[in-house]
Amino acid sequence: MIRLLSVAALFILLSAELALSAETELTNVSFSDVLAVPYREADLTHNYGENQFQFGQLWLPATTPARASLVLIHGGCWLNQFDITYSHSLSSALADAGFAVWSLEYRRTGDEGGAWPGTFEDIIAGINSLNDIEGIESENLAILGHSAGGHLALLAGAQSELLDMEPDLIVGLAAISDVVSYAAGSNTCQTATPLFMGGDVSDRAQEYFDANPSNHGLHENTVLLQGDVDEIVPLSQATLSGARTIISSGANHFDWAHPGTLAYRHLLELLDEHF
Repeated sequence: MIRLLSVAALFILLSAELALSAETELTNVSFSDVLAVPYREADLTHNYGENQFQFGQLWLPATTPARASLVLIHGGCWLNQFDITYSHSLSSALADAGFAVWSLEYRRTGDEGGAWPGTFEDIIAGINSLNDIEGIESENLAILGHSAGGHLALLAGAQSELLDMEPDLIVGLAAISDVVSYAAGSNTCQTATPLFMGGDVSDRAQEYFDANPSNHGLHENTVLLQGDVDEIVPLSQATLSGARTIISSGANHFDWAHPGTLAYRHLLELLDEHF
């Protein structure tokens, strides 16, 4: 009887812990919530170009070797008002989960040489600089991007012939996947698209064609992770032919950048599938 009671008590304790864990997984977080998450500083900062914004920051796991290497591209409507800082907590958490994380800063709209195509050229150069970084290898490689960074990640995967290594997985986190349709919207980020592209679709048709990932043939392992209450990047951006789509219920745009959310757990589950 004592043994049965002990097993029952253990079951109740474990159930309570699981329930508490589920309750503590957040949904619908704000940008300020993301900025409030603590993080550890990067292990290394390395310049891949001469411009002050052409650098990457490396987070390494405490245990070695790393499960895989992740290139992380932050978002922010391609605008220089938003920088790499908000992604620090995500980089730190992914490193704690066993990954080597190479997080890229780059020239954005408003920076000299930024916007299209300079921004994308920086992303390609930043990814290729992996070969210069000690402690990180390009086998078992995923490229992740959030929001406008997701657009850049998708495009890098679709034009992998520009890369010095072949990525295994491309992940768009609330990614802008179609700049043409996105530019037709009216929210603050959508209206930043013509600024990034250097004009409207009618005036820059070739540039918009070049900047759309689907026009180059998506990487064969492309996954779009999207929240169903995202008011910045609509669900329509997560329906891209050739990509797998995973919808996280109750997640908004910033849940993917917060390591305490259910959306983040879905990201980890995806990475577990591949590495």
